[in-house]
Amino acid sequence: MARSDCTEFSGSGRPLITIGWLIALRGLGLPGEAVLLCSSARTRPPQMRQQKTSHGIAHVGGARCLLYKTARAAQGGCNFAIHGSQCARLPLSNSPVTNVASNDIRCNANSGPVGRKCAVNAGSTVTVEMHQQNGDRSCSNEAIGGAHYGPVAVYLSKVDNAATSDGSGGWFKIFEDSWAKKSGSGSGDDDYWGTKDLNTCCGKMNVKIPSDIASGDYLLRAEALALHAAGSSGGGQFYITCYQITVAGSGSASPATVRFPGAFAQNHPGILVNIHSAMSGYSMPGPAVYSGGTTKAAGSACAGCESTCKVGSSPVGTAPSTPQPSSPAGGGGGGGGGGGSGCTVAKYQQCGGQGYTGCTTCAVSETINLSHRVGVFVQP
Repeated sequence: MARSDCTEFSGSGRPLITIGWLIALRGLGLPGEAVLLCSSARTRPPQMRQQKTSHGIAHVGGARCLLYKTARAAQGGCNFAIHGSQCARLPLSNSPVTNVASNDIRCNANSGPVGRKCAVNAGSTVTVEMHQQNGDRSCSNEAIGGAHYGPVAVYLSKVDNAATSDGSGGWFKIFEDSWAKKSGSGSGDDDYWGTKDLNTCCGKMNVKIPSDIASGDYLLRAEALALHAAGSSGGGQFYITCYQITVAGSGSASPATVRFPGAFAQNHPGILVNIHSAMSGYSMPGPAVYSGGTTKAAGSACAGCESTCKVGSSPVGTAPSTPQPSSPAGGGGGGGGGGGSGCTVAKYQQCGGQGYTGCTTCAVSETINLSHRVGVFVQP
């Protein structure tokens, strides 16, 4: 590909948009559609390879959860999206989880583990994107509509194998965007909330993967808690999606953890709360954010991908009827045959696509971010 070329591929291999110098690392299929993107700002990109489209749409209450990797090319200043392999455990319906004592509080009611894992670097950024309507990523519409005000949070759980874990192990919080009082407000509805920030930032929130955690498999749990009906027990609505990821890094930290269920009770003051009257404070459910994580101040400005990763309309597909074969990350390996465990495709080599049967775990590039959902990203 010439240095000036900029092409995004659809599942059919036809160019969709002219966009810039980027390398396709690996596709995701997440709780809506999803993509995994990457580029290296330090190396010249080789020929981009098509990834097979394999994605579905799932509403989670008033929100559609998404996860995507995005990266801006060093030259051309544009973003690249590829549709592909599934690493998200899709919810079975658009109903929220309201019983915090249920095992569904871990990863929602879903069809179980999926066949793929998404490779990320410790210290990289995951951008979670949520939208209320299937196929609608327009920034002119509220991402989380219907006055579904409340906090958002993201957790990690270290597991032996993300493609088989049931989420019963320990979890630690790496991100939260909770509540802040708005001057002159007469009720909590008027205050700043994490879900309002999602609306302001076109559905996106940036979540840093702590740089000091140990390498290996993790479940990533993204949660939005809607409090519009939380004035009575069972009224708090959790919208949750879990992602199967493999983290590469040299850290050794082992953060303190909580269990789901058990991290909070049904009558926690941050879950059983009337936000329709004046509020002087808010108690965020769950543990404190891990020291290597991120706390966003509710009402603060959009930053990074939240404001620069512009999106257009994206194709709509259906989730695979059967899970893809598992492809755990491992050492070594090139792009050659065999999709078994223990293989990793070298950076910039093919690791998926229509009819591809080789290794499907892709090496991680130096400049990586994550994202939730199928994205057709256009030039900023």
